[in-house]
Amino acid sequence: MFLVITVISTLIMVIYLGTLISTYDERAYAFKVSEIQGYGNVIANKIITNGILSAASVADASAEMSALAEIYDGRIIVVDDNLKIIKDTYGLEEGKTLISEETILTFRGTNSLYRNNEERYVELTLPIIHPTTKNITGALIMSFSLDSILNMEKNLRDTAGVVGTLVFIVLVVFAAIYVRWLVRPFRRLKVSMDNFTDGYIDTVKSVHGFTEFEAVNDSFARMIERANALESSRQEFVSNVSHELKTPMTSIKVLADSLLSQEEVSNELYREFMVDINEEIERENKIINDLLSLVKLDKKSGEMNITNVNMNEMIEQILKRLQPIAEQKGVELVFESFRNVVAGVDEVKLSLALTNLVENAIKYNVEDGWVRVSLNADHKYFFVKVSDSGIGIPKEAQDLIFDRFYRVDKARSRGTGGTGLGLSITKNVVIMHKGAIKVFSKENEGTTFTVRIPLNYRSPIEGEVEEAQDEE
Repeated sequence: MFLVITVISTLIMVIYLGTLISTYDERAYAFKVSEIQGYGNVIANKIITNGILSAASVADASAEMSALAEIYDGRIIVVDDNLKIIKDTYGLEEGKTLISEETILTFRGTNSLYRNNEERYVELTLPIIHPTTKNITGALIMSFSLDSILNMEKNLRDTAGVVGTLVFIVLVVFAAIYVRWLVRPFRRLKVSMDNFTDGYIDTVKSVHGFTEFEAVNDSFARMIERANALESSRQEFVSNVSHELKTPMTSIKVLADSLLSQEEVSNELYREFMVDINEEIERENKIINDLLSLVKLDKKSGEMNITNVNMNEMIEQILKRLQPIAEQKGVELVFESFRNVVAGVDEVKLSLALTNLVENAIKYNVEDGWVRVSLNADHKYFFVKVSDSGIGIPKEAQDLIFDRFYRVDKARSRGTGGTGLGLSITKNVVIMHKGAIKVFSKENEGTTFTVRIPLNYRSPIEGEVEEAQDEE
C-alpha cells in the first residue's frame, strides 16, 4: 500500500508538472508567433501602401522593421517578386537573390512557419499582397530567437524539479505515516488472532478504524464468541456422553451383580432384572448409534447413494414406525400430502434426518398434543414441514440448536434420552442434499421445521460444471 500510494502520487505529480510545462511552451510559442505575425502584417501593409514594392517604400518602413527585429532579437528580410532581397535588417544580404523552398511556397500563396529548437529560433514567411490586384508582389521573412521562451521553460523545469522533489519527500513521509496508521488496527487484530490461536484469549478487544475494518473485527469477535460457545458445548457434551455411557453400564453391572449375589432367583424377579438390563442396553445403543451416524455423515457427499424415491411413501413409513411412541405419549400424528413427489435422494440418510425431526416433535410435545407433517413441491424443490404443539424453543437458542453437542434443556434431554446430535445429523443430511432447513418456534406454543431439498440431486462436480456454464 505504501508503494502504491507513493508511485501513484508521484506519477500524478510528474504528469501534472509535465503537462504544465508543455502547456506553457505551446501557449507561449503560439502567442509569440501570433504577435510577430500581426506586426509582420502591419509592416507588409505599410510597404505596399502605394501598390508598389520598391526600395523607397521599404525604406519608409525600415525603422519599424529594425525596431521589431531588435525587440524580438531577430532578423527581417524583404524579397520582391524577382526573389531579390531589397531589405535585410542585418544589412548583409541586400541586393542578393534568395531562393528557398519557404519563399517559393509563399509566392504560391502558402504561409511558412518553421521552428528549430536546436538553433533556438523560429522563421515566419508572410506574403506581401497588392491591395488591388491581390497578387503577391513580395515576401516578408522574419526570423526571431526563442531564447526567452526556452529559458523560461528551463527555469520552470528546474523549479518543477525542486518542487517535485520536495513534494515527493512529503508524499513518502505522508504515505509512511498514513499506512502505519492504517495497518495499526490489523496489527492489533493479528495479535488477537495469535492469542486466540494460542488459547490465551476469550474475547476480542474492540479496535476502531475505518468502517470495513470494524466490520471485520466485529465478525472475528462473533467468530470467537461462537467458537467459545462451541468449545463449551463440546466439553459439556463430552462430559454428558461420558456420564450417559457410563450410567447404563453402571446400572447393568449393579443389576447383574444383584442377580449373581442371589443363589436362588425367582423367574419373576429374574425377568424384571432382565427387562431393566435390556432398557439400559437400548439406551447405550442409541447413544452409540447417534455418534456413529454423525461420524459417517462427516465423510462428505462422495458416499451419497442417490435413487429416485417416492417421498410420500417414505414419510408414511417414518410415521408408521414412530406411531407407537406417539400413542404412548398421546400425541396425534397427521400427514398432509399436497401431491405425489418423487425425488433423487439418499433414502437412508434422508429417512434418518426426517425421523429425527418427527421424533423430536413427539418427545418434546405436550400430552394430547399433535404433530403435523406436510409434503409439497414445485418445479425445482420439494418441501417437508414438521409442526408440533410442543414446548417450543427459546429465541436465543434457535441459532444454536443445529450445533453439535448443543441441547436446549439439558435435564429434559437427558430424561428423553437426547444426546444433542439429532438436529446436527439432520442439518448435515439436508446440506449434503444441497438443501436448506429453517426453524420457527415460540416457547409453549410449538415449533415448525421446514426442509427444502432439490428434486434432482447434483453432485459437487456437476454443480461446478453448471456454475461454469452459467458464468460463460
